[in-house]
Amino acid sequence: MEQNENEFFGQRTNLLPIAEVVERVRQEVAKVIVGQHEMVDLLITALLADGHVLIEGVPGVAKTLTAKVLARILDVPFSRIQFTPDLMPSDVLGTSIFNLKTSDFEFRRGPIFANIVLIDEINRAPAKTQAALFEVMEERQITIDGNQYALTAPFLVIATQNPVESRGTYPLPEAQMDRFAIQFSLGYISPEEEVNLLSDQIQQHPIDTIQSSVDLQDIITLKTLVKQIRISTELKRYLVDIVNATRIAEGVQLGASPRASITLMKIAQALALFDGYEFVTPEHIQELAVAVIAHRLVMEPQARFSGKTAAGVVEDIVKSVPVPI
Repeated sequence: MEQNENEFFGQRTNLLPIAEVVERVRQEVAKVIVGQHEMVDLLITALLADGHVLIEGVPGVAKTLTAKVLARILDVPFSRIQFTPDLMPSDVLGTSIFNLKTSDFEFRRGPIFANIVLIDEINRAPAKTQAALFEVMEERQITIDGNQYALTAPFLVIATQNPVESRGTYPLPEAQMDRFAIQFSLGYISPEEEVNLLSDQIQQHPIDTIQSSVDLQDIITLKTLVKQIRISTELKRYLVDIVNATRIAEGVQLGASPRASITLMKIAQALALFDGYEFVTPEHIQELAVAVIAHRLVMEPQARFSGKTAAGVVEDIVKSVPVPI
């Protein structure tokens, strides 16, 4: 492990151009989004790792705006789907329409066919509509009337939900939660940042000043480089030990699946590239463990009533699992 770390730090400067690309994205986002730096970093990391993101937060903390800004910076097709109780799967995926001229059915694509898809208030749609996302999020394709339609890469789903309001909402099934690579919550920005936000919007909305700074080829290149980031056998075992510990943790009814291990590895590779590293370190895994694993756990009712949280369980596991040296 020591030899690998020396090699790692010695070659880090080779990846500085990648850090510059990421910094350009950060600077453009900062023109519009004030204070939410961690959210921006997690979104870019998920995009590079082929993951999807679930954001929880009260209305007005820039969840929707961030998705729009990211799509404009990357200059890729963007669509927004407002989930409601009467939304049908065909409203999301598309449907076959009979063409009177050709006497044949033609597939009309739904709003899911975009590179960045914002699903607003995902927990307001019933189970059958949420289930329509299973295939598209996992396999990047949909099946309609026996025909398969592939989505264009990159494909990123950013879903939001309000953690406070429960009327008219449906809990996301475990299978749906497991398909989100990252879940995190947003809070309020500081009073100083909020003052800056007011100043920025006196004349016009800052989103009008956003320019595309990364093209599709840049994204494809970065995604290819993520797969080349090395992770040692020791760190793979360390990662698996963390995930496996959730399956036997006190108060946890259902632990994280092997999909969590795969996702944590890929997200850690993306973060390593994001930081300009050539391979994953324990710190990358530790930094992402809660965001990648916690939302996949199902807590026992008694544990929830006593105030125990999934995030707290993962934090304790990260502290207790020995780090390879």
